[in-house]
Amino acid sequence: MMEAFDPNPPNWTESAKHAFKFCCPKCDASCTEAVRVWINRRSPVYTETHRRKWQEFYECQCGCPWWAWSSDRPPSELTRNDETNLDELF
Repeated sequence: MMEAFDPNPPNWTESAKHAFKFCCPKCDASCTEAVRVWINRRSPVYTETHRRKWQEFYECQCGCPWWAWSSDRPPSELTRNDETNLDELF
């Protein structure tokens, strides 16, 4: 069962560490290598430019739970440079 958009946080997020780089703070693995994901969409934070950002929680394959701000996520290599940022649509 996917829990990424569940409104309630899963238990494994309780011990998550804040990652200041957008990767696992223990082994530097990318978020794409996570075994579980949860996005805290219930409590958005607004930046000084009035953009929303959320806490994104990841459980790494090494067992380390971590979180980072959605606004800190690097651009995906799977999107083209001319594609619209989805945050701009909302």
